[in-house]
Amino acid sequence: MDRIKIALTLYEQLLITSVTLPIEMLRAGEAFAKRHNRESFTPLEISCLSQTGESIKTPIGLSMEVHSDFIALQDYDYIIVPSIWRNPRPVVAHNPELANNLSKAWYHGATFIGVGTGVCFLAESGMLDSHSATTHWHYAKQFTKSYPHVELKPDYFITQSDRIYTVASLNALADVVVHLIGQFYGKDAANHVQQNFSHEIRKPYEEQRYLEGAVDRHSDEQIAAIQFWLKNNASSVTSLSDVAEQFDMSYRSFNRRFKSATGKTAISYIQEVRIQQASELLSSTNLSIQDIALTVGFTSQSQLSRAFKEQMNQTPSSYRQIVRKKLFS
Repeated sequence: MDRIKIALTLYEQLLITSVTLPIEMLRAGEAFAKRHNRESFTPLEISCLSQTGESIKTPIGLSMEVHSDFIALQDYDYIIVPSIWRNPRPVVAHNPELANNLSKAWYHGATFIGVGTGVCFLAESGMLDSHSATTHWHYAKQFTKSYPHVELKPDYFITQSDRIYTVASLNALADVVVHLIGQFYGKDAANHVQQNFSHEIRKPYEEQRYLEGAVDRHSDEQIAAIQFWLKNNASSVTSLSDVAEQFDMSYRSFNRRFKSATGKTAISYIQEVRIQQASELLSSTNLSIQDIALTVGFTSQSQLSRAFKEQMNQTPSSYRQIVRKKLFS
């Protein structure tokens, strides 16, 4: 049977949650897919690798079992490079084979997720030269000095350059893992994992990444200004023609440029913003669903329910029940 092969690189001083969190989320997505789509289900093979192939003792005293050494990385489809406690330079120096084996895995077609200061290993391999990346904010200045050929984007929590993702935090890692689960097993599995591993809906991966050449990080400054305005005023928008007029554009030009720049219509964009705001209110307040609908800009509870179910594949009340149960259990 075909498998999706995922490796995690282990070394001393690693941040253990940057290993355990993606594994637990991936297994949850796999279990959901197996339960709901058995016919086309593809299992995961998740392995931990180290420099010597021996177990790693973490900074908190726990030992983590290892399946093989870094030479085996070229056999994997996805490779997660965890974050490092404090100064990453000694850890990089103590694992000299990792960067070289990451480079070989890259040429064999692997996809990478570098986490926090673990991104240093990707930079050491040279695969990030002339490409975008992010890292933990505390290490940003030193990263720039150590790897001047990498285009560091410290204001972004996620970057994507071809088959390389880098993330600045554990929350951003969770968002990328949800994104990957969506690619492996579809939207329903991704939504299921997201709702069960977070008490609120975070900004979707697509809205917070820096993606080289992507249309969602576009050069149309006027449309970018409109997007920013819509995020802060979506609840009060009653007419897109009025929005276009406010920004001195014809309605036709506004629609054409918005779709060209963002890949979606302005109506769809506003709908997504309102659903995101409704999700946050459902998880963090006791407002009635009717009140939430009116607060975020829908005309009725039924209108919110239809839009919410279309985007989230469940009703607002069932979503609230799930996230509240997760939050307070």
